[in-house]
Amino acid sequence: MNEDILIRNNVKVTGRGNQPMLLIHGFGCDQNIWRFITPAFEENYKVILIDLVGCGKSDDDAYEPEKYDTLQGHVNDVLEICSVLELKNVILVGHSISANISLLSSISNNEIFEKLILVCPSPKFLNEEGYTGGFDQKDIDGLIDAVESNYLGWSKAIAPVIMSNAERPELSNELEERFCSNNPEIAIHFAKVTFLCDNRKDLEKVNTKTLVLQSKADNLAAISVGQYVHDNIKNSDFNVLETSGHCPHLSHPKETILAMEEFLS
Repeated sequence: MNEDILIRNNVKVTGRGNQPMLLIHGFGCDQNIWRFITPAFEENYKVILIDLVGCGKSDDDAYEPEKYDTLQGHVNDVLEICSVLELKNVILVGHSISANISLLSSISNNEIFEKLILVCPSPKFLNEEGYTGGFDQKDIDGLIDAVESNYLGWSKAIAPVIMSNAERPELSNELEERFCSNNPEIAIHFAKVTFLCDNRKDLEKVNTKTLVLQSKADNLAAISVGQYVHDNIKNSDFNVLETSGHCPHLSHPKETILAMEEFLS
């Protein structure tokens, strides 16, 4: 049973330290997206990488739409992994939608997690009165329609927008390849869960010391969104990197590592 859980999420453990650092990738990606970050922490931490079910080399057969109709399904997976590996005092790092998964995990079992690092988080993408998430309802509707009607075409179009750094096309090409390598049916379902989420009320429930790590220019999560997350998590630091794009751990790993190390020191 325990082995099944580790296989389900393609769990990989490296590093020579004792304190666990668990990193969770964002929508459409997999654990390889952290490859420029993890070497900096393997000397002092036990580094744990996972693939969310439906992504990377996870077990697609374990993807049950009812279970993963909300982020709680992924939260339950994270907590099961922590239990199987008997993890304590975990540094939990989550990118984009997995920042939400991370904060929900800490709320569900605060005793397991020592610190959270939220990379380019967004508790809600949809604008409403008094809150700017970055997208109007027509934008979200159009995005979901595009995902449903032509997932591969949408992946090709959205990857450069997410990644930015137009002078480095290999970055958006990699993101597109990762999107396209996933099961389209699962990816479409996860896209709806991602872009329709609303975790704003959960922010005030977080008791874990938190770093909100933000790119200065991010087409999916503007600085104002990162500021909102920081303002509503009572025990948090806010660090705006002089970087562009929604994936600074891939496009600007040195800056990301330095910010993480400063927070953890």
